[in-house]
Amino acid sequence: MKETKPWVKPALEIGPVLLFFAVFMLFRDREVVVFGQPYSGFIFATLIFVPVLALSTFLLWRVTGKLSPMQIATLVLVILFGGLSVWLNDPRFFKMKPTLIYLIFAVILAVSLLARRNWLQLVLSEALPMDAEGWRKLTWRMMLAFIGLAVANEIVWRTMSETTWVYFKTFGLPLILMAFLMANAGLFRDHALDKDSGKE
Repeated sequence: MKETKPWVKPALEIGPVLLFFAVFMLFRDREVVVFGQPYSGFIFATLIFVPVLALSTFLLWRVTGKLSPMQIATLVLVILFGGLSVWLNDPRFFKMKPTLIYLIFAVILAVSLLARRNWLQLVLSEALPMDAEGWRKLTWRMMLAFIGLAVANEIVWRTMSETTWVYFKTFGLPLILMAFLMANAGLFRDHALDKDSGKE
């Protein structure tokens, strides 16, 4: 990985989401006309978010030298579903995007367990050294967590207000993922490997 200032990567990852939130909150009660086409504040925020995320992902690749599979998948789905929402002037496509992302990763983790090839370990083992049993347990838990997040996203966007969903997407989902990682601290500790020796 290329050497970068410690704030650059988080800024590029979080910046587009915070920009979407700010634009939505500013225009949520207004109609915005772009090239003669009227858009709601939500669609207008999506219209801004899609190219900004594409640019930030490109810059992230330039400064770090790599992108994770999740970052690439997220970008592709944002362009696809965000583009559909703007093109059809229908916010439902963009609201369904997190559901699809979480289900895709749940399926990937399920396939890795069935194939007995722990892909989560391949991606994260350098940052989180654990034995094989620890990775198996974490993969099961993350698969179930992704399914739960997909269900939660569907419930929120289908039954609650647009503003509630934006708050949930911007702050709720990251906090849930953070709580999940904290709840697994015992697993990380019990199955940790010594970084120097590679042994328990």
